[in-house]
Amino acid sequence: MRPQAQTTWKADPSFARIELGRAVFLLRRGILRHAPTIAAALRTMSSSRAPEGAGNRGSGRLLRLEGGPDLFVRQAKRGGLARFFLRDTFVGISARPFNELAVATKAFQRGIPVAEPMGAMVHWIVPGVYRGFFLSRAIPGMTLWEFMRTDDDPIVRRHVLMAARAAIVTMHDKGLFHADLNLHNLIVTQAGETFKIVILDLDKARLHDSPLRPALRKKNARRLLRSAGKLDPQARYLDASALSILDVS
Repeated sequence: MRPQAQTTWKADPSFARIELGRAVFLLRRGILRHAPTIAAALRTMSSSRAPEGAGNRGSGRLLRLEGGPDLFVRQAKRGGLARFFLRDTFVGISARPFNELAVATKAFQRGIPVAEPMGAMVHWIVPGVYRGFFLSRAIPGMTLWEFMRTDDDPIVRRHVLMAARAAIVTMHDKGLFHADLNLHNLIVTQAGETFKIVILDLDKARLHDSPLRPALRKKNARRLLRSAGKLDPQARYLDASALSILDVS
């Protein structure tokens, strides 16, 4: 059963819908004039000859718009065994990129520290079968995992971990359940002379109308700590003290 606030895409005055053949775009009105450039870039990215992108599935790429904001584009790709057979093809009437756009837009409006959603595109191969992309405003910085392996100042590291904890607590207090929280989708970026954390990848997220109950908070925390254990099994970068900061259960 979906939480009360969970919804598929509904009309939002900040976005416009464009159809180009079998491709359906939802774009912020501020970047509508860049639609042809964006469409061409997404076609190139979906090509089997396209180079591997960023992220743990190689699905993310930076898109620079002349006279517009830099975008981070993430192509929907499968994980697990399914990636060997279907890779970037999905089945369903309700397209996941549009669902993510709905959740991310509401989360951003609530003041949850997520990347600003800029749009989504779904290319229908046949009815019910599609490839999809999600677009957000690009954020300069690095993942929390990259940061912990790069910075060796214990004071700075603790500060960043506390910022990550605060971002997750805010996310929970404002009703967002992430479902795939890990060290790759927490981005460390500078805010003046300090750091802040931005949360990415709301593909599986669920938005509730009230703060998350303790069981869901614990589930998010276990997922994050499991991610840390897999990436750093020898605890070279994330010791028990660091993990205790990230444990928001």
